[in-house]
Amino acid sequence: MHAKIRRLSVAVLATALASAAAPSRAEAPRVIASILPVQSLVAGVMDGVGTPALLVRGGASPHTYTLRPSEAKALQDADVVFWIGEEIETFLEKPLEALPRNARVVALHDVRGITLLPTREGGAWDAHDDHHDEHHADEHHGHEDDHHDEHHADEHHGHEDDHDDDHRRQDDDHHGHEDDHHGHEDDHHGHEGTGEDDHGHGAHDMHLWLNPANARAMVGAIATALSETDPSNAERYRANATALEDRLADLDAALARELAPVKGRAYVVFHDAYQYFERRYGLTPAGSITVDPDRKPSAARLAEIREKIADTGSACVFAEPQFEPAVIATVIEGTNARTGVLDPLGADLAPGPDAYATLLRALAASLRACLKPSG
Repeated sequence: MHAKIRRLSVAVLATALASAAAPSRAEAPRVIASILPVQSLVAGVMDGVGTPALLVRGGASPHTYTLRPSEAKALQDADVVFWIGEEIETFLEKPLEALPRNARVVALHDVRGITLLPTREGGAWDAHDDHHDEHHADEHHGHEDDHHDEHHADEHHGHEDDHDDDHRRQDDDHHGHEDDHHGHEDDHHGHEGTGEDDHGHGAHDMHLWLNPANARAMVGAIATALSETDPSNAERYRANATALEDRLADLDAALARELAPVKGRAYVVFHDAYQYFERRYGLTPAGSITVDPDRKPSAARLAEIREKIADTGSACVFAEPQFEPAVIATVIEGTNARTGVLDPLGADLAPGPDAYATLLRALAASLRACLKPSG
C-alpha cells in the first residue's frame, strides 16, 4: 500500500514538474476586423488560436458607422486591426490615427498581389466598360517589392517611425502616381454620370474582396501580420492560410461553373459594388442606379437607367438588403425586368470562417435565380 502511494506521489510530482517546465500557451492576440468579409478571412487564418472581433455588423453601412464606446475601447486595446481602407470604412480613419504606436494596422487594399479596378461612374455602362481586361496587380503594386505588406496606423497616415523602417509604408508611395494610371478614366469608360450621384469616391473601387483571387492575396498578408505579431502561433497561422487559399481556389472554380449559364444576360444593380465579381466571372451589368448608396439618385439618373434597361433588355434589377428604395419599382415599371437582391457585405450572415464563402455563393445564387431565362 505504501509503495503504491509512493509511486503515485512520484508520478504526480513528475507531472507537476513537467507542467512547470513547459511554457504556458501564449494568449491569442487581440485582433479586430472592420467588416464581415474581412473578419471571415481573418477568422479562417486564426482558427484554433483565437477569434477576431467584428466592428460593423448586420446591415450597417461602413461609410457612416459610428463606434460604440465599447468598440472604441476594444480598438484602443487591439494588437492588430484589419480593414480595407478609408474609402470603405470611412468611420475608422481618425480612430486608427489615435491608436497606440505598438498597434499594427493592415490596410488590405494595399497588400501585394491585390488587383485594383478603377471606380466606375454610376448610370448606364457601355459594353467595353464591363468586359475589358482586369488591371493587373503589378500596375498598381509593382513598387511593393521594396515595402512590407503591413504597417502601423501612424505609418499608414504618413508619420515616420525611425525605429520601425521595416514596416513603413506611406500613402503617397502607393497613391502619388494614381493620376498617371487613371487620369484617362473617362476615356476608358466613355461615359459621364450625372455628377451629383458620384461625388466622394476615390480613383479605385474598394469592394475588392468580391474577387476570390484578391481574397487569397489578403489571406497571405493576414497570415504574415499575425505571425509577426504572435510568433508562437506562426506555424498554425501559415498552415491555416495555406488550407484557406486552397478552399478559395476551389470556390473560385465552382462559382465560374455556376455562373457560366447567365453570361450575356444584362442586369442593373442598385449600388455599384460588384464589378470585381462581375469581371471575375464575365457577367454583363448594364449599369447602377447609384455609386453611393447613401445618396438619393437624381431624376436624370433614373431616366437614364430606365432607357438602358429597355435598350439592353435587362433581365433583372437588383436591390440590396441595407437599401430597399422605392426607385427599384420606378425603374422597372413598364419593362420585363424582374427584381432580385444582392448583398456585398453579408448583412444576415453570422461572423466566422465560413461567412466569406457563403457570401459569394449567395451572390452567385441570386444572380442565377434572377437572370435565368423564363421557363
